[in-house]
Amino acid sequence: MTTVNRIPVRHRRRVVLDDHLSVDHRLGRVYRGGAALMGAFLVVFGTLGLVDRVGFFSTSGAMVMGLGSNGVLSVVSLLMGTVLLGGAVMGGNTASTVNICAGVAFLAAGFVSLALLDTRFNVFAFHLQNVCFSFLAGLLLMTFGMYGRGSGSLPHDNPYWRSRHHHDHGGENRHGTRRLP
Repeated sequence: MTTVNRIPVRHRRRVVLDDHLSVDHRLGRVYRGGAALMGAFLVVFGTLGLVDRVGFFSTSGAMVMGLGSNGVLSVVSLLMGTVLLGGAVMGGNTASTVNICAGVAFLAAGFVSLALLDTRFNVFAFHLQNVCFSFLAGLLLMTFGMYGRGSGSLPHDNPYWRSRHHHDHGGENRHGTRRLP
């Protein structure tokens, strides 16, 4: 007689993150701070670019705060800065998600602009320093947004840790030791 061992079928669980962090949670400060700093810089950059009265679609642009700019880039910077500041005001997971999405947008803009440098399709009047800024800003925003979401040793009061470990394996942690109550 043969014995059949049944292997339990694992169903993929969808990780659902908490909708709200407590008001004083330290992750909220990181998300808000990152969005606020980058948003404020972009609003100042966009405002100075518009005050400079550079041609709206000029592909050569003018230098503003060490970066190339024209009217289109100034307006886009103002809009992106406003979105980031709005995320900072909202806080919590909203600020985290806004940071991540804006970071991906900055990285994509950096790659596209790198391909379009010194062509007639360079509608944002990007220079190499703009491309470097886009990459740096994108990485910083993504770091601010992902902080606490993918760390290997999150504290147990972290909402992302709780969403992944909502069931208690007999009181044992991932190292096989029991947690104290």
